[in-house]
Amino acid sequence: MSALDSKTILLTGGTGSFGKKFVEIALKEHNPKVIRIFSRDEFKQFEMAQEFNDERLRFLVGDVKDKDRAQRAMDGVDIVIHAAALKQVPSCEYNPFEAVKTNILGSQNIVDASIDKGVEKVICLSTDKAVNPVSLYGATKLCAEKLFVQGNAYSGGRKTKIGVVRYGNVVGSRGSVIPVFKEQKEKGVLTVTDNRMTRFWITQEQAARFVILMLDTMRGGEIFVPKMPSMKLVNLALAIAPEAQIKIIGIRPGEKIGEALLTLEESRHSKEFDTHFVIEPEFPFWEKLDIGGQPLPEGFSYSSDNNVWELNKDDLQKMLDTL
Repeated sequence: MSALDSKTILLTGGTGSFGKKFVEIALKEHNPKVIRIFSRDEFKQFEMAQEFNDERLRFLVGDVKDKDRAQRAMDGVDIVIHAAALKQVPSCEYNPFEAVKTNILGSQNIVDASIDKGVEKVICLSTDKAVNPVSLYGATKLCAEKLFVQGNAYSGGRKTKIGVVRYGNVVGSRGSVIPVFKEQKEKGVLTVTDNRMTRFWITQEQAARFVILMLDTMRGGEIFVPKMPSMKLVNLALAIAPEAQIKIIGIRPGEKIGEALLTLEESRHSKEFDTHFVIEPEFPFWEKLDIGGQPLPEGFSYSSDNNVWELNKDDLQKMLDTL
């Protein structure tokens, strides 16, 4: 029996690319009682309802910035997956107040409502950009991570367990560079900000399955990091359009040359497993728990420019075939 079977699930930002893939897997391979899709766009909800046509789906129009609406949406909910966020780096830089309201205050609302309503398990989706952030988007997601991890202290003796899943760029998601490269391919010129730039890559299906798996194992307070391949963006561009010209246009505001998923400081209280890392919370109660895994060596960090798992052209094509 999986963590989703016979459960009522609330999925914030549920009409996004992650939400659709999660719902597809959950409905086909598991047996949830109900999945509530909580999002702002009624038309996207209508399209999703038509696409899945499943009586286990419920569609709630609402915004995570509205705490009262979040509270109402969580009545009778067992599991919350918090995917709602403003995710575009340039948009967050240009609209900083809205980024803070949605990504930070909205996350606080989800934590508060989850605890108040006695939700069993809560997972927030995060990003490598939250690690040593240089963009406002990354900074807001770092704050969201802290709120979700420390939310376990607010939960106290109640049953609510709260965790985070942190991963890299998602192949084919809205805002991904891959659709941009495919469009530019038609014109014969692909734009890359810096030829040294590297990124982690994961498919939407891999991300959704990882979240489901971690729901089964979470104790509350962990940050789960899947092991992922990385690749230079210039090599990605050449793989997609080998005949095209590559134009270097310079780093945009809020961008890094490489992204990290696990810092030197975090590695001191992390464990390694075959497929992922677990950053353990620095709570007194956690010292009594043994989740297995292996301690990381002194000085370890996990970033896209020191990753030993490099994505080759064939592996990339397999990822692209999933779109």
